[in-house]
Order: sequence, then C-alpha cells, then structure tokens
Amino acid sequence: MAADPADSMPFSKLMGVRVTEAGRERVLAELEVRADLCTAGGILHGGAIMAFADALGAIGGFLNLPEGAAGTTTIESKTNFLGAAPQGQTVTGEAVPVSVGRRLSVWQTHIRRADGKAVALVTQTQMVL
Repeated sequence: MAADPADSMPFSKLMGVRVTEAGRERVLAELEVRADLCTAGGILHGGAIMAFADALGAIGGFLNLPEGAAGTTTIESKTNFLGAAPQGQTVTGEAVPVSVGRRLSVWQTHIRRADGKAVALVTQTQMVL
C-alpha cells in the first residue's frame, strides 16, 4: 500500500481522504467538506459519507488479510446518518474491527465533526478475495 493508503484508491484520493493512522486495530482519517462533496444545502452528501467510511473499512480489511489472500471487497454496508457536516469543516473517521475472520471482517466506522458531534455510524462487511 502507498504511504497514505487512500492514495492507492483513486476515488478516495479524488475525494481528498487523508489517512492519519492505519493499523490492524484502527484506521483514522480526515476529509475536508468541500463544496463538490455537498448537497445543494452545503451539507456533506450522504454518498460522500458512505464512500469515506467504506475506504476506511477497506483499508482495515486489507491490513488484516490472511497470508496469500488477493485482496478484499465490501459485500455489505449500513449507514446511520446522525448529524450534518457543513461545508468548510473537516470530518474525521475512525474504523475499528468488530470481527476479523479468515473469510470476512466486519468494521464499524464513526464519523464526527471537529466539535465531536456524530455525523454517521457505518457498519460494513469486507470479504477476503
């Protein structure tokens, strides 16, 4: 993986995902809420929130791959939208494993604004390829 794991994922790089910590037990990242990631009302789009969380869970899944595995892919994702993130702010995401097995790993990602208020809670399942 690249120095910043998000750099190896073209869409995440396009979004501006910046990974600040990446390990088998936790992945942390930041995302600036830019105008092109927002709804008409200047609020971070739900799809951008989901894509941000998906990238973090994918990185965690990748870092936990068993030896000889080719990669990982998301097979399920559920998002609870809990609050708004206005344009101009930076949100942080923290993904932690709920379960890591030989064929599947489940990740939970909390996305928060700089003031600590919750934006979303995402649970996703990564399948080992």
